[in-house]
Amino acid sequence: MLTDNQVQSYHENGFLLVKGLFSKEEAADYRAAGHSLIERLSAIHDVDATWGSARASIAEAQKTRLFHCHDVQFYDAVFSRLIVDPRFTNAAASVMGTPNVQLHHTKMFIKPPEKGSPFPMHQDHPYFPHDRHSMIAAIIHFDDAPLEKGCVRVVPGSHHKGPLEHQPEGGWHLPFSEYPLESAVPCPAEAGDALFFSYLTIHGSGVNVSQEARTTLLVQMRDPADPPSVQTHLSRGQGMMLRGINPVAASEMPK
Repeated sequence: MLTDNQVQSYHENGFLLVKGLFSKEEAADYRAAGHSLIERLSAIHDVDATWGSARASIAEAQKTRLFHCHDVQFYDAVFSRLIVDPRFTNAAASVMGTPNVQLHHTKMFIKPPEKGSPFPMHQDHPYFPHDRHSMIAAIIHFDDAPLEKGCVRVVPGSHHKGPLEHQPEGGWHLPFSEYPLESAVPCPAEAGDALFFSYLTIHGSGVNVSQEARTTLLVQMRDPADPPSVQTHLSRGQGMMLRGINPVAASEMPK
């Protein structure tokens, strides 16, 4: 479990970087599994997930790529074990303030070397709004993510603003002029670290200009007692309990 100071910091700032949640050896194994998965999938279909708005925000000569896979736990059991690891789920429960942690979806991202795609500043809320805003994200780092690899950037305390109006073109994002990526606080991380943040926290990330890939797993979680405001962004793994129980009666659960 996290310390009281860590939990307080999360509630004040809307994010918390937990150092060394997993060992570097474990992170290396997850990294290898993730890259192997992308290699298998790329032989079947396009795995590039770069936002249109990200392409529009950078020079034509700097076209970027971002490899991804939704619901990774259905492709490799190592990720199934990862998302129910008590070290991870206990930390999630601490920042959420609930003993019950329910999966919304997982998504692995690999920013390839030199031109790994950025994410413009945004909240996650527009993609899957919930009534009580219990939704959080956790980014688990499988390798180091310094500034030059396009680490996550956040706006501390921005979750207190509540849901903001986003521009839908090319992926939901906030106006570039009002929320430039460079003005946000970088959150460099090391392999094994996990960054937790509210889905109301404004965040983004830069281009990976390094010579190495940046590999992460995004896990979106919620309190099972917090209903979605709109039934959207559904996934095969949605509703899986990662910790605790689902107190909602079976008859009340979405089909």
